[in-house]
Amino acid sequence: SEDPAYSEWKSRLDFLHGDIRDPEAVQKAMYGIDAVIHLAAISNDPTGNINETLTRQVNFDAVGLLLAKARENGVKRFINASSSSVFGIKTDESVTEALEPEPITFYSKYKMLAEWIVLASSSLDFCTVNIRPATICGYSPRQRFDLTVNKLTADSIRKNLISVDGGQQRRPNVGMTDMIHLYSHLLEIDSKRINGKTFNFGFENHRIIEIAKLIQEELSDLPIKIQIKDVVDQRDYHISSDKISKELGYKPVSSIRQEVIQLRNYLNNHYPDIDEARFYNMKTMKLELSGRAYNYLSR
Repeated sequence: SEDPAYSEWKSRLDFLHGDIRDPEAVQKAMYGIDAVIHLAAISNDPTGNINETLTRQVNFDAVGLLLAKARENGVKRFINASSSSVFGIKTDESVTEALEPEPITFYSKYKMLAEWIVLASSSLDFCTVNIRPATICGYSPRQRFDLTVNKLTADSIRKNLISVDGGQQRRPNVGMTDMIHLYSHLLEIDSKRINGKTFNFGFENHRIIEIAKLIQEELSDLPIKIQIKDVVDQRDYHISSDKISKELGYKPVSSIRQEVIQLRNYLNNHYPDIDEARFYNMKTMKLELSGRAYNYLSR
């Protein structure tokens, strides 16, 4: 069943369904808009690796189209959701925005390239900013269980078992509550403080085994076991969010533990079957190749 709070907000929104690679659809969406929060993408590394051309079209070509149409229509602010995965595998003690991105997947490669055109589009009357979120965890109306914390929490509650691949890989995470709070903040902050800048965003860096144990502790009333398996996913990275803390004064309003608690409440009331295809990008993605954005930008 749908969350009542979401239903109330939904009634205050206009929904336009379209393809961000379609110039006509993007033009319609930009009309009369003050700001854009660009979230659409072939999302996460495994999904992005299915088809490089498709990932490029959506995660890179379409961003150029969005920026062009935004400027044509007088949009004043463009907030781009990039990803902390652009760093790839880093051994540096503090992974800051000053370090060179080293993407190792198609998803992170085109997220990195999109960052450059977002920053190159900034001007005095067109504020652009890149946010590199850690892996997002917690409840959302379009729920996902193919993300680390969400998957481990769901398996803990439904199966009393957490399966961990290797476990020593470091993964930064950030709560959905913080993500929403940040985007709201970026819509209102003085544009001079963010224009043409890139910020990491993720305050909790843990190894996957540490995340598993954290969830096990938070759900200590359940007989949860942790099972270690051979490493499949070698990605290992962590990030520093000192820049956004110092320059924007941002302080976290949530945590992994809080998101696990909230997710547990929603699992009990809204999601009887965590294995439904709708909760997993790899099972539901049905996009086809389309070069319309590229054609428009090549005129």
